[in-house]
Amino acid sequence: MPPGELVDCAVYVDGTRLDGDWTPSEAMAEVRERGSGFVWCGLFEPDDERLAEAVEVFGLPGKALSHAVRVHHRPKLATFDGLLCMVLKTVHYVEHESPTTANEIVDTGEIITFVGKDFVLTVRHAEHSGLRGLRAELEATPERLRLGPAVVLHGIADRIVDSYLDVSDALQHDIDTIEAGVFEPGSGIGAEAMYLLKREIVELNRAVVPLAVPLRRILASRSPLVPSEVRSYLRDVEDHLTTVSDRVANYDEMLTTLLDATIAKLSLRQNTDMRKITAWAAVIALPTMVAGVYGMNFANLPGLHWRFGYPLVIAVMIGTCVLLYLLLRRRGWL
Repeated sequence: MPPGELVDCAVYVDGTRLDGDWTPSEAMAEVRERGSGFVWCGLFEPDDERLAEAVEVFGLPGKALSHAVRVHHRPKLATFDGLLCMVLKTVHYVEHESPTTANEIVDTGEIITFVGKDFVLTVRHAEHSGLRGLRAELEATPERLRLGPAVVLHGIADRIVDSYLDVSDALQHDIDTIEAGVFEPGSGIGAEAMYLLKREIVELNRAVVPLAVPLRRILASRSPLVPSEVRSYLRDVEDHLTTVSDRVANYDEMLTTLLDATIAKLSLRQNTDMRKITAWAAVIALPTMVAGVYGMNFANLPGLHWRFGYPLVIAVMIGTCVLLYLLLRRRGWL
């Protein structure tokens, strides 16, 4: 879907979608003429022209508009006169063959939702955050849409939190794969794979944990824009969010433990390699010393003019090397 496109604009009266194709201005005029119903308008990465139209049609204040164009790092809730603005971070699990070879595991986006008394405006960023399925689901249950624009906010929050659960399930599989590899003998899994996965967990954490505060603010408020029945729905969303938050915290702790275990394995492997290198250096040092002594240009060296001197020196060098090798191997250094 190209950026700047008007995804859909519909008028809902008594929970039912009215027939016809509507522009935002026509839809708002219809609702205000009827004195009932609401408009749901969806935008995807709107350009300046679309945003200017939204400001004019829905009467968005300048501060609210800035939320639609700015990239947010955390979920948040802002309130204006007769208007709620909620920023929710979306996440998408990027399919890959193995977490040890992936470059990205979690992709993020965001949905900014403006809720007024007779409209809801959604502004999406990132292709994976489509709402067509949610719109069809809500339109199939008119009794929910009768509750007004706030039910769309609940539907979006519920769908996003459910996606957090799905992503956390997929991450569990990746962590299990990493864990099995860490404790498998001869495994080639290094710290880089865990640092990547830990970075993705942190990215998921930035979407999940801060959302608890906006949800609590909505539940604690008595705004006429959010009926009590919708607030009861949002309590279920809060419970699911708590479940995801606990999972993410556990994943982070598990990865920290696996990272410590991997670093310990690397240190042990390096110590073993250094011990082997030191042992071979000791084996080589003795013949090197003897060869160095007999390589000096002195006339009076033991056995220099003896017929069996050279074979004896060679035999002593080989014998001491073999003896030293056997001793070091017995002690586990080789």
